[in-house]
Amino acid sequence: MSATSARGLFRAMGKTAKPVLDLIDGEIAETEARAREKDDFYPTPPEPTRAFLHAEQRRLRDFATIWEPAAGDGAMAREMETVGLNVFRSDLVDRGCDAVIRDFYDFTPHDRLCRAIVTNPPFQECNWRDGRARWIYHALEVLEIEYMALLLPWSWPGAAGMATLWEKYPPACAYLMRWKIDFTGQGSPPTNHGWFVWDKAWVGETAIRMLDRKDARQSELFGGGHDE
Repeated sequence: MSATSARGLFRAMGKTAKPVLDLIDGEIAETEARAREKDDFYPTPPEPTRAFLHAEQRRLRDFATIWEPAAGDGAMAREMETVGLNVFRSDLVDRGCDAVIRDFYDFTPHDRLCRAIVTNPPFQECNWRDGRARWIYHALEVLEIEYMALLLPWSWPGAAGMATLWEKYPPACAYLMRWKIDFTGQGSPPTNHGWFVWDKAWVGETAIRMLDRKDARQSELFGGGHDE
């Protein structure tokens, strides 16, 4: 969603986004909304990752290493490492988190990296309108990833073009988060997100599950991890 359309929806709901500081014409100024970040870079706040880890870390421990291929500044990787998971980081851009700098599409099965991915992917590469879901197809068809968890808008599978992907590669489960993630620091955006999980070990229809903020169990995670 563009900043313009988001502001319009906020106004229609009788809400106003918090002003933020941005660099405009070489000077710091207060503005209603920041321009969309280059390369779709929006660091993930800790709560979504912590809630997901509380639900899935037992399964994640089946893998020697988890791949974070859109590592950004390392926010999500650090949360996984906090609960004792080994993380391989890569990204298209160097943002100072010791990631391997390499385009996701340049990775091939011959690299033999990891069997599991957990990430907040570039949405423009995963939606139908812009990317034709090519990021997801590359992970599942080219790299043959065994387990993949992607943080995406809950409405993501609603595009008509996603029908083929969903039919061919239905997720094992989808976790709807009952709170709205503030990626920009402007207050809760008018959309819900979810974790969509593909798992070759899963048998059956796609399961729909819920995550609440309290599921993060923050103190327990930072105290050394928690298994259900």
